[in-house]
Amino acid sequence: MRTFFKNNGLSVTFGLFFLIAMLVQWLTGFNEYNKERQEEGRQRVSLRTYSASGHFIESTFENWESEFLQMALFVLLTISLRQKGSSESKKLEGEEEVDKEPDRNKKDAPWPVKKGGWILAVYKNSLTIALFALFLLSFLLHLYGSLKDENEHLQQKGLPAETLGQLLGESRFWFESFQNWQSEFLSVFAIIVLSIFLRQKGSSQSKPVDASNSATGE
Repeated sequence: MRTFFKNNGLSVTFGLFFLIAMLVQWLTGFNEYNKERQEEGRQRVSLRTYSASGHFIESTFENWESEFLQMALFVLLTISLRQKGSSESKKLEGEEEVDKEPDRNKKDAPWPVKKGGWILAVYKNSLTIALFALFLLSFLLHLYGSLKDENEHLQQKGLPAETLGQLLGESRFWFESFQNWQSEFLSVFAIIVLSIFLRQKGSSQSKPVDASNSATGE
């Protein structure tokens, strides 16, 4: 068990953080949703019903959407863009290990590398592809949840349901998206710039403490 945690401590810890935060969001969202329903003179719903509601789907995936977009863009843009002095950037000059073509004869290379062809071509970009795919899926689920939640409120008021096109043409959905996107872009900007001047001993996201401010990369 100790060996497993030593080898997987970072993913296990953040996985637990995610599950705890998800549980708290689920329960507090459930209470908030039922509070709104009671104020509108409607009956409370069960946790199971709430889990399929637009309120829960929208609030969950509008956040996931921004996270995956931020990570996808960061992975993609760090291929060609640089920031002098940042630990998050590749060196300003010269080829790095990640730029080299994969060695198909390497003993412990992943199977797509050994396979070659189109499988290798996809695998060489698989991280970016996966992150953009997760962003798109989260975006669509956010859109679905937002439409469902909006139509639930309209139904309560006795108004006609809104179409997908109408929702996309209104400010509400885009406000939900961009209020999260801007915070993610700000956080990436902050770590890129702050890592030029500030340090954290022992962290892979920091340069060595004695590195000069102009030193780029780890």
